[in-house]
This record gives sequence, structure tokens and C-alpha cells, in this order.
Amino acid sequence: MISIRDRARGCLLGLAAGDALGAPAENLTPEAIAARWGVLSEIEGGGTDDTEYTIFVAGLLVRHGHALTSEDIERAWRTEIVDRVDGSMRGAGFSELGTVRALRRGLRPPLTGRWHRHGWSDGLAMRAAPYGIFAAGDPAEAARLAEADGRVSHTGEGILGGRAVAAAVAVAMTGAAPSEVAQAALEAVPEDSWTGRNLRAALAVAAAHGQENGQGFARALHDAVVGAHYPWTDLAPEAVALALAAYVRGGGQVEASVVTAANLGRDADTTAAIAGALAGAGRGEAAVPERWVRRIGPVEGRCLPAVAGRHVRDVADELVEGT
Repeated sequence: MISIRDRARGCLLGLAAGDALGAPAENLTPEAIAARWGVLSEIEGGGTDDTEYTIFVAGLLVRHGHALTSEDIERAWRTEIVDRVDGSMRGAGFSELGTVRALRRGLRPPLTGRWHRHGWSDGLAMRAAPYGIFAAGDPAEAARLAEADGRVSHTGEGILGGRAVAAAVAVAMTGAAPSEVAQAALEAVPEDSWTGRNLRAALAVAAAHGQENGQGFARALHDAVVGAHYPWTDLAPEAVALALAAYVRGGGQVEASVVTAANLGRDADTTAAIAGALAGAGRGEAAVPERWVRRIGPVEGRCLPAVAGRHVRDVADELVEGT
């Protein structure tokens, strides 16, 4: 039997591995990835802001628990992020940069998530896994906590993406089948939302394409959910749909899910991180390939100096102790 601690470790190790594996494929097409790597399956470097912001969120939950509010999160942004930014925020996404600027202008939530006009980004979805760990088995509570976070930095579909990931992780933490995990993501968002429509379309592609050639699956999935003429790749409705489809197609196995997601390109570090978090939560620490685990060390704090030196395994243990 897999313990909650093992699932929590698996979730964050899977997330960190997906982040690192997908990083060099960010903004690429599946065809470009295939031309360069064949199949991208080995970690080449370190993780990105996805892992660092995940650790930041976990710290908030350890300190505040279920009582966590948007005001707590805003205060932490000001003291742990804004006050410690020296020069540019290396590796930060549009929503993070915009939120920092909004806070510096003296704005308060929810205006901080609306002012910068990147509230639809996947910046909340990328860091939502700790809410699912903390509220394991309670997807509604996980989604509620993620939404409280999202009101500081996101709006609309960006918040829905975070809700979907948090709820899905909460169900994956019970060892549920991938189909049940995907259903939890769907139930966390309005049926007629962009996120909901994309999720249903992506899951339909995953069901229809089975185990056929990866390029055929990737192209069908892109046709179904990717905004081909939009210049940026960090759209929450797109990234969450790609990640859930990769996770389902990978049968909930960590390596299959993460590799599938990374090779889809677009915001590949985030989609692979989400897929890894879901699969790791479902299968536990031992299911994360050891060759990947060896490449995951303490984060460097390149984007968030406040989390430098933290290891996701220790963070997972703290989350479980705080539940």
C-alpha cells in the first residue's frame, strides 16, 4: 500500500522531473522536438519557475493550512517575492511579472490578477499541485484553496486551470484511476468554460488515438486544443488540457505521462510538470524513474531567491505533516 507521504513525494518529484525534462522543449512543436531528439526522454538541465513557485505555495500551506486566504498569499508575495527581487525576475512568466508590477503599484487582489492582462496564463496551474496534496481526497477543498491563490495573480480561465489541477491531484492522491482523476478536473470548472471545453476535447483525442504513433496523437491533440495563431504558449486552458491528455494516454504511469507531455511541446515544462504531478501522486515516489530523481536537487532560487536550497522531497514531507 502506498502511503500519503510516498504519494506526496511522488507528486512533487514527478512535477520537478517534468519541469526539467520539458524545459528545453518549451515553445517548440512536436515536429521540431522529434527532429532534434527523436523522443525527448532524458533530463538535460534543471527545473524552472514551475518548481520554485510550487515550493513557495507549499510553504504557504504549511504556515496557514486550510485557513489560507488571498490576503495571506498577497502578503507573502510582497515579502518573499517583491521585496527580494533584485533586477529582472529570471525565468518568470507573464502572470508572475505582471503581478509583481501590480503589487508595486499598490494594487490589491483581485485587481492584481486583472491589471496585467495575463490572467489566463498557466502560472497558477503550474503551482497548484500542493493544494491537491494538502487536501488529498477532497477535490472541492483543493480547488477552493487554489482559487484563493489565483485571485492574487490570475483571473477567469487562469484560475480555472489552477482549480482543475488542484482537484485532479487531490483525487490522484487517493490512487484513483486516471479516468476518475480527469473527471475531477472537469468537475472543478464550469462545463461551458474554455478550460472545460478544451479538457473534454483533449480527453476525447486521448481516447480515440489509443497507443498509435505519437506524432499522430500529438497532431490531433494540437488541432483540438491549441490556439495555433496565438504567439504565446502559456495559455492555461491549453496547457491543462495537454497535460491531462498526456497523463491519461500514459495510463497514469509517471515516465509515460511525463514523456508524452514533454514531447507535445508548447509550454512543455508546465504541461510535463502537471502530468508528472498527477502520475506521481497516483503511483508514489518509487514510480518516478531513479535516473530522473538523481537529477533533481535543491532548487537554486534563480526566479525565487526565497526558496533557494529547498528540495521537493522535504517540501512534500512538510505538507503531509501539516495536514
